[in-house]
Amino acid sequence: MSYRAPTEECLFVMLHAGGVAEGRAAGIYPDFDDALAASLLDEAGRFAETVLAPLNRVGDQLGARFEQGNVHTPRGWREAYGHWRDGGWNGLCAPAEFGGMALPHVLHAACLDMWNAANMGFMLAPILTFGAIDAISQHGTAELKNIWLARLVAGEWAATMALTEPQAGSDLSTIRCRAEKNADDTYAITGQKIFISYGEHDLTDNIVHLVLARLPGAPEGTRGISLFLVPKFLVGPDGKLGARNQVHCVGIEHKLGLHASPTCTMAFGTDQGGATGWLIGEENRGLACMFTMMNAARLAVGLQGVGIGGRAYQQALAFAAERRQGRAGGSGAPLAAPILRHPDVRRMLLTMKSLTQVSRVLCYMTAAAIDRAQRLTDPSARAGAAARAALLTPVAKAFATDAAIETASLGIQIHGGMGYVEETGAAQHLRDARIASIYEGTNGIQAIDLVTRKLAADSGAAMADELARMRAVIAEARAELDDFASASDTLDAAVGALERAGQALVGMLAGSPDLALAGASPFLRLFALACGGAGLAALALGGVGPDRRRRIELAAFFADNIACQADGLAHTVIRGGASVLAPDFALA
Repeated sequence: MSYRAPTEECLFVMLHAGGVAEGRAAGIYPDFDDALAASLLDEAGRFAETVLAPLNRVGDQLGARFEQGNVHTPRGWREAYGHWRDGGWNGLCAPAEFGGMALPHVLHAACLDMWNAANMGFMLAPILTFGAIDAISQHGTAELKNIWLARLVAGEWAATMALTEPQAGSDLSTIRCRAEKNADDTYAITGQKIFISYGEHDLTDNIVHLVLARLPGAPEGTRGISLFLVPKFLVGPDGKLGARNQVHCVGIEHKLGLHASPTCTMAFGTDQGGATGWLIGEENRGLACMFTMMNAARLAVGLQGVGIGGRAYQQALAFAAERRQGRAGGSGAPLAAPILRHPDVRRMLLTMKSLTQVSRVLCYMTAAAIDRAQRLTDPSARAGAAARAALLTPVAKAFATDAAIETASLGIQIHGGMGYVEETGAAQHLRDARIASIYEGTNGIQAIDLVTRKLAADSGAAMADELARMRAVIAEARAELDDFASASDTLDAAVGALERAGQALVGMLAGSPDLALAGASPFLRLFALACGGAGLAALALGGVGPDRRRRIELAAFFADNIACQADGLAHTVIRGGASVLAPDFALA
């Protein structure tokens, strides 16, 4: 089936649960007019439906090709990228001084939601460029900004994130790529990087690689890593492309999904002298600079999960309304009813919808917190918003991508045997979604980050604020929504379970950190269920008439079927670690 962009739903979530109302009250959204936002989303949705979505299956079937050092994207990709560039979509959030629109991150998040649903493989290239723009804007010298940013913002050039090496995946402390300073203050980069998305392609004339490398004599571990800008082509004083740099793709991976997105092995400094690069930030402080790009990418990957989940739900719902099997409604009911009427199919569909909506709420909340951190003028308020963004980012990334895998799998189940064959396209959603829980920091690493760095930061202030927000929304829903008292009790219990589990983890970190690590992933899911349940209640509060009833029903389903797992997750967090760390007999 063709993709339908949920533009009205995206706007509704932004307004009623995504933090826009709070931002307006704080005066940070003078550029967020409802009519303008709706118009922009309509245009972004049309681009998703008419340009990106028709190429999704083409890209999956044809894939990227590697021939004699060059990567060729699938048929129609270059034309689509030309429409993307000419439409100015690459610069929505970019700095105005370099040609961007500097629009709110939460509005950009809604666009990414739809674009990823339409064609996740295509969108990987712009997503990486967005992150590079952020990193160069925040940490680059004035000279680097003047040379590179305008072309990146315009989409004339693309960018990559070159971190991973064969021996250095999640653990970047073991990076071996080397950098030697040249007499002209450039650096010679030598080494190999693997798993580089869009490391080579034919969409743009130049590709700007942000490369982590180690200088001679640098401290061991992550404290000795520097970040460098290494372009495919050097650029002359007139801004025109010059000589080819010593950066080459030596192969692409054959993958479970995302066939159209080339995943490249890149060689830097294949000839004598090394590839020419420029330092971003300070020597030996490159990881801090790269985290600017990585955090942006983590939210973007969470939005990949939202998009894939939404696409899989749309397709499964349409199939369930048309496919007729069996009797539904008792012995007197007619045979060959639409499977949508079967209780178990309804359960699966509501699970898909509620998981996707919770993922959307979490990602939009995170984007709005980033807006507040960048746009508020009071330093204390900015710091508080930045702490909230830091707290929510690993939750949004991990939960949304886990939910996308679960949702895409349920979509196949609803299709039955037709979901297992490639003809319907349901299988592609699961194959494409599967990588999202792995790249940009595995979801286990996101959970560890949440528990060891974010949970107790500033004596737990951000966590306490988040718990208070959840409780306030749930209390309002209990008071204002008809027939929501039971669901409110369940959601309130989930928040209580989250608080208990968090307190237990803080104690474990002080005495038995491995126990805390064993409970990190279930704690992240518990956080998402409590926060997401409150978010669904907020959406119900924002609805009117039949729309309110529909949203109450979805929030109640989530409370009674998914958020009710909170006590079990808290039990796992508090008591499950001992069995995880028991002697290895169970693993034999």
